Amino acid sequence: MSEKPSKGLTRRQLLVSSATSIAVGAAASAKAATLAGLPQWVPFDRNGPMHYDTPGWQFFTADEAREVEAIVERLIPADDLSVSGKDAGCAVFIDRQLAGEYGTFDRLYMQGPFEKGTPMQGDQSPLVPQQRYRLGLAGLAGYCQKQFQKAFSALSAEDKDKVLTDLEKGAISLDGIDAKLFFQQVLGNTMEGFFADPIYGGNRDMVSWKMIGFPGARYDYRDYIGRHNQKLDLVPISIIGSSAWNKKG
Repeated sequence: MSEKPSKGLTRRQLLVSSATSIAVGAAASAKAATLAGLPQWVPFDRNGPMHYDTPGWQFFTADEAREVEAIVERLIPADDLSVSGKDAGCAVFIDRQLAGEYGTFDRLYMQGPFEKGTPMQGDQSPLVPQQRYRLGLAGLAGYCQKQFQKAFSALSAEDKDKVLTDLEKGAISLDGIDAKLFFQQVLGNTMEGFFADPIYGGNRDMVSWKMIGFPGARYDYRDYIGRHNQKLDLVPISIIGSSAWNKKG
């Protein structure tokens, strides 16, 4: 017995019909436009970082910023190769990072449990970067006042280096935070700020890129592929396309 053809639309017919109707409707309502010239596009215009031209300190208080600048100035002291971490804008970089999602670890799982791990297990602290800096700077201020009756920024270069060395070794006890954790946090962020793209606030005038000969965020290297064992002396290029000097926080 042959089957009678079904009445009405099948599921396949309905889907095909709907898709055709949508396509026809879209084509009828669409208006063609001709684009001329360069598109008005800005790097990160939909999710932009707070970078060098964002005025003022975004997370640090003025007192905190002064102490952080004093720290990064000793972590990366000025020499014949480059300016100091302070003059390179490392404190500005850290400030902008802490004011954003990095400062609160918004993109990380932070619900615990938090157990003291082995060195191979990495960072197990429940403290987010914002808390680490607030507690660490307050603890450092208390320690320096007790030991020297001065703020860290007012110490001699020799005393600053001694304090930082003791922090790195964990030979100092800070209220509210492990000294080694605080030191590692600041050191890591300082290095990031020194070598990051200037759009993020550090590496002013691409000083670190010029020091190591890094050409930056260049679009095309085809002209240089065949030039082996030659010094190219390429001027570094930032994401923003220039080496404009970063403004101070």
